[in-house]
Amino acid sequence: MYVEWRRVESAGLKHVQESVLPLFLRTRWFRFYQSQVVPGLLQTEHYTRAMLSTVVALREISADIDDAVTARMSRQHILHAGGRRFAFLIEEWVLRSVIGSPETMANQLVHLIGLTATPSVSLGVIPMGVVRGNAWPVESFAIYDVKQVSAELVSAGLTVTQPREIAEYAKSFAELSGIAVYGTAARQLIASAIEALR
Repeated sequence: MYVEWRRVESAGLKHVQESVLPLFLRTRWFRFYQSQVVPGLLQTEHYTRAMLSTVVALREISADIDDAVTARMSRQHILHAGGRRFAFLIEEWVLRSVIGSPETMANQLVHLIGLTATPSVSLGVIPMGVVRGNAWPVESFAIYDVKQVSAELVSAGLTVTQPREIAEYAKSFAELSGIAVYGTAARQLIASAIEALR
């Protein structure tokens, strides 16, 4: 299913944030690959505000930013609700792209380091300069259990439910996971990005 953002966002950004909650509540295994920004479940309030402000400006939509930020932040409780696993993969470039202000970005990166201690969360960072092999950077996407994939395009959102296509995204995620670093090595990359902001 292909839906243009302008159609989805016509009811406001708060509605967009709230509309995915049922999917999040029924999912037990989350896999997120993000090539552009920090994934929503890992964002700080100020980072989210900067992101959504950009969306409002670029798409010229109604600015219910405060309500949308509150909705996204409240959704993050799912990280600690138990009974779920979360695997996040981000390109190192995401750590180096300043969203909002340098202070907003530094606080976001410190927050990411803290989240690496969350038992249900795996955070992998794909270093710049790594040999890619079969792990090509692609559009940002999320896999919910083995039932659905959501991909973000410039002008629209894409929902994939065909098992064969979901398997292709899962294979891509596995390839990307194989070139990512985790734990101490991931925290070092995040710390290096923080230092670069100074």
